Amino acid sequence: MSYSPRTILVGAAVSFALTTLARAADTDSLGIGYVASPAQIAGWDIDVRADGEGLPPGHGSVRDGEKIFAETCAACHGAKGEGKLADRLVGGFGTLVTSKPVRTVGSYWPYASTLFDYIRRAMPFNAPQSLTADQVYAVSAYILYLNDIVTEDTVLDATSLPRVEMPNRNGLTSPDPRPDVP
Repeated sequence: MSYSPRTILVGAAVSFALTTLARAADTDSLGIGYVASPAQIAGWDIDVRADGEGLPPGHGSVRDGEKIFAETCAACHGAKGEGKLADRLVGGFGTLVTSKPVRTVGSYWPYASTLFDYIRRAMPFNAPQSLTADQVYAVSAYILYLNDIVTEDTVLDATSLPRVEMPNRNGLTSPDPRPDVP
């Protein structure tokens, strides 16, 4: 079997490109970058899953959350989460099936742990990730209280938060329409 010069040239070019890419993947050969330390990785590994996996130690009460919300959240979300410059957080129950759904924490979000995750990573808008775990638990408790999901004496932590049953916990499930997904 003989190969044309063009086939040989293409094969050599592909081989050279793959070898170059393999070498470039090794940061030592490039002389740039460094391996992240476990502490650096831990600083970025802050996501929380729907089942509560990833929730940090700490706790927060509705009462504490009310104070923190007034100081750090109300300017954008309104004194009682009714919306102001930023999205409404409270209400909207029964509107998801209407032509004008109101998607709030209480009406739309399926998991309470998702609320914690979002507040922890993205809020307050002007200083994301500035709240302590205790403060995030407290603000989460207060927002859930404003939506009549938890009672005024609720204290949330890594064990109790994932057990909070959200009104729309079954609302975002449906058969996957993709033919390749069982």
